[in-house]
Amino acid sequence: MNEAAPEWPPPGIDPEVPSTARVYDAILGGRDNFKADREAADVFMRHIPQARECALLNRTALVRGVRYMVRAAGIDQLLDIGCGLPTKQNTHEAAQEINPETHVVYVDNDPMVLSHGRALLADDRTTTVVTADLRDPEGVLANPEVRGALDFDRPVGLMLIGMIMQIAEDERPDDIIAALMEPLASGSHLFITAWPDTGDPAQHALSRACLETLGNGWCRPVERLERHFLGMPLVAPGLEYVSRWYPEDPGRAVPEFADLEPYERTQMAAIAVKP
Repeated sequence: MNEAAPEWPPPGIDPEVPSTARVYDAILGGRDNFKADREAADVFMRHIPQARECALLNRTALVRGVRYMVRAAGIDQLLDIGCGLPTKQNTHEAAQEINPETHVVYVDNDPMVLSHGRALLADDRTTTVVTADLRDPEGVLANPEVRGALDFDRPVGLMLIGMIMQIAEDERPDDIIAALMEPLASGSHLFITAWPDTGDPAQHALSRACLETLGNGWCRPVERLERHFLGMPLVAPGLEYVSRWYPEDPGRAVPEFADLEPYERTQMAAIAVKP
């Protein structure tokens, strides 16, 4: 007897309401999205025609940060919250090409991510996908699959890639980060990408597109972004624009800020280390 086809869309998904993961997929030209997501992607393109380049820039930061944590810092377990749908150069791929024994836990609140991720990683004993929400850090940390995959007595790389701008100030993003970092061992790393607000029109255009389509997505002054790292020491070169951010080679010659394309000024990255 043939197995029943999986329910589509997966339970818990309203295809009429765009989601962050699926809009990101649509911007990148993926197929795991619905009409509402593609319409939202069109809004992004109207506000900032280089929206796809922005998405790819975020992926560039992810890969650089993962490579630093695994290769240079020796981190062999990663907690990627807000991972989104599988695309080119996922966290586990970037990590495991350096250390095949790196354990990765993906967390997202979109059930489609769980459905696709588990199908893709069915035979991968080192990678787990769970449904949980960044706004509930205690729920993330208490999840039995998270606890089963990661050893909190050893350093963990906590990844919030393209996520913290989705948390409003009245939701106390720093408290969420602190709750996630609190049980992690000394030597754990906090890796964040975020949207700066220096008054640049492209920064505001990206934020407006996100607010219009998803109801969140705030760019913040650089000094505010720095506080997300809870006073922990930053890996060189510190909080920097992605096109100028090379944590494995902080002395590398990089373009001047004035030479960056407008879309390159929309995202910054940094990694902090828990003392």
